[in-house]
Amino acid sequence: MTGHAVVVGGTGVTGGAIVDRLAGAGWDVVSLSRRPRPERPGRAVAVDLLDRDGAREALAGLHETTHVFYAAYLMKPTFAEEVEPNVALLANAVDAIAAVAPNLRHVNLIEGGKWYGFQLGPTRTPVREDAPRHLPPNFYYDQQDWLEAAAGRHGFGWSALRPEAVIGYALGNPMNLGMAITVYAEICAELGVPFAFPGSLATWDSVYELTDARLLARAAEWAATTPAAAGEAFNITNGDVFRWSTLWPRLAETYRLPHAEPRPMRLAEVMADKAPVWDRIVARHGLVATKFEETASWPFADAILNMGSDIFRSTMKARRHGFDGFVESERSFAEFVDGLRRDKIIPGRR
Repeated sequence: MTGHAVVVGGTGVTGGAIVDRLAGAGWDVVSLSRRPRPERPGRAVAVDLLDRDGAREALAGLHETTHVFYAAYLMKPTFAEEVEPNVALLANAVDAIAAVAPNLRHVNLIEGGKWYGFQLGPTRTPVREDAPRHLPPNFYYDQQDWLEAAAGRHGFGWSALRPEAVIGYALGNPMNLGMAITVYAEICAELGVPFAFPGSLATWDSVYELTDARLLARAAEWAATTPAAAGEAFNITNGDVFRWSTLWPRLAETYRLPHAEPRPMRLAEVMADKAPVWDRIVARHGLVATKFEETASWPFADAILNMGSDIFRSTMKARRHGFDGFVESERSFAEFVDGLRRDKIIPGRR
């Protein structure tokens, strides 16, 4: 099944992968963002979704929309501050489209591990979709509650996907662990220092999982077009788990760097002065000009690499409903890095 899709947050790591997936499958795709990237397939619309009236005006022409894929996120300093703007982004987008698109059939919402409170401390694993909510604030709860109510008002179906750290290429995206580790690796190579795991020793030996952006995009299309998936939330991860103590030496091979023992540090602190180093790398290797501050969010990487406890979820519900996709996490990382080299975002063979 194909249709007329609107991808909210189409320039991000997840939204960009959804745009690529749908366009490749023959969908008519419109990508919404504040700063569109013309190199993406489909049509791009610039819109500030925090401006409700402006959003209605900008999206007034989307009459043919049949599906909305929501992958936007606005980071704020505290969990409480994240609730209002992130609900507003979703509500302003969906209400504006529903008002002009009589054939709107489905809205797919991308959530994440914060649903389960991983950011608050140790959580019993493997966690399932029916795990009880933790004490709020949690903007994912407010978004899903709003979406369920809106689906009832407007008569469309909905679904939600809950990935872990998504691996995929997108500059300027705060939740991009793959880019953070890659840029850290290139800085290590440039300065001639070992590629040491920068997280906590507890995290080094904890179980973790990843979600390949391409797999998540495939799952989003599946959930939005499969009747049995309507009104449901699904955990979507690569399908394997690992310990950083096992994966990190293999990442060193992928980046062609010598492996070293863990060296706990805060990347937000040690990378604060590395913009000149990155600029030197870009200039010497003739790479695509990218601003260092747009390559990665170091506080986000620090949060992931200092969790200190097992983080993984069951994906059996998605399998029971018919989604059987998987990607080996080590291969996911390797293909991600190969893509960055091919596109001249990072240097090729040293």
